[in-house]
Amino acid sequence: MTEPASNVHEYSVSELARSLKRTVEETYGHVRVRGELGRVIIAKSGHVYLDMKDESAVIDAVMWKGLAATLNFRPEEGLEVIVEGRLSTFPGRSKYQLIIERMEPAGAGALMALLEARKAALAAEGLFAPERKRAIPFLPRVIGVVTSPTGAVIRDILHRLDDRFPVHVLRWPVLVQGEQAAGQIAAAIEGFNALEPGGRVPVPDVLIVARGGGSVEDLWAFNEEIVVRAAAASRIPLISAVGHETDTTLIDFASDRRAPTPTGAAEIAVPVRRELAERASALGARLTRALTRLVDRKGADLRSAARALPRPDTLLGEARQRLDYASGRLDSAARLRIERVRGRLDGLSGRLRPAALTRDISDKHQRLTRLAVRLKPAQARALTDRKRTLDGLAARLNSVSHEGVLARGFALVTDVNGKLVRAASALTDGDAVTLEFRDAKRGAVIGGGDRAPAPSPAPTSPAPRKAKPKPKPPAPGQGDLF
Repeated sequence: MTEPASNVHEYSVSELARSLKRTVEETYGHVRVRGELGRVIIAKSGHVYLDMKDESAVIDAVMWKGLAATLNFRPEEGLEVIVEGRLSTFPGRSKYQLIIERMEPAGAGALMALLEARKAALAAEGLFAPERKRAIPFLPRVIGVVTSPTGAVIRDILHRLDDRFPVHVLRWPVLVQGEQAAGQIAAAIEGFNALEPGGRVPVPDVLIVARGGGSVEDLWAFNEEIVVRAAAASRIPLISAVGHETDTTLIDFASDRRAPTPTGAAEIAVPVRRELAERASALGARLTRALTRLVDRKGADLRSAARALPRPDTLLGEARQRLDYASGRLDSAARLRIERVRGRLDGLSGRLRPAALTRDISDKHQRLTRLAVRLKPAQARALTDRKRTLDGLAARLNSVSHEGVLARGFALVTDVNGKLVRAASALTDGDAVTLEFRDAKRGAVIGGGDRAPAPSPAPTSPAPRKAKPKPKPPAPGQGDLF
């Protein structure tokens, strides 16, 4: 039995999905939604995928790369925002999502709450601690400026530097507003710090990060964590000059010095050359006057002291008289000494006659000959005594040596490893040993192997002992060996 035909239109899956997509986009072609950001994912492509939620619902949303780059703040979880866009569907997953074309914080209060939370977190890490801040050089040779390449900020800084003290300025152009601004500012600070001393590009002595005034949203790039961390990690002293005097960003707390305006940053960076020259001239004049007064005072003191001193002739007159007197005595004493030495020399020369010298040499030769005759027997006796003592010591040493013990009929027993056997309990029947005698070594087996031991000989009466010869008296000069 066949079922009755139905007049209901039959859709394919794709037709139904496209129909739903058209219906949703036509009905919600432009919507404005307020909510809290949940999951936020910034893909490598630059697209931003996020969730918008309130206390009872969640909507998937996406913001394409081109529009996301125009944002002047970074979307973060928990931030309340107002978005404008359109609803669409994704047929491949049967999902609908919000295509965001514009996004803004839900008021300055939300941004300020986010700013305070971020400030507290970075301060807890110690990035704003006063002890981290470095002193600004008094007279830098090179200044690095991180700012927009166009606009009044860079012109104001250069103009003020030229007025006060012209120095070498390195400019690193960056965006100062928008989604990419924070990354470029942080990269510029890190780039200046990465320069090598002595390279083609000089290393700045101080950095200036500057931007003109604006709203909280306009200045938000300088509140980003990546910028604050780069400023805190900078080895080069850094001056922040963002906005006007009433504007405050997080980079102001991480920098080494905050300037109220970009022009004020130039004034902090360098002194006024004219004022320095005038100050140096004034100090030079003061130094000259002080030296003049010092020389005058010392001259007056010297003249006063000179009046109290005696005349030079008075000081040297007595010394001159003593010198003249000593000179006269020296001449007479020298002549007397020469005459006395000459008399002694004459006396000695009279004693140095050849006959007396020959007789003295003959006497010394005879005495030397007699001493040589007496010395030879004494040397021979001493050598004989030393030889007799050495022979006795050698005999005593030989009697207690290893070879001496073997010569008296003893033998050394070692096992197969060459170790000395000291007790019979260390051996068992069948062990191989080596017997070392005085003249050779012989191998042996304990117990004789498989052969029975030879029968012991019948006991016999002991042979009469021979009378030991009496020891000979020791030779004269040789002590007992034992």
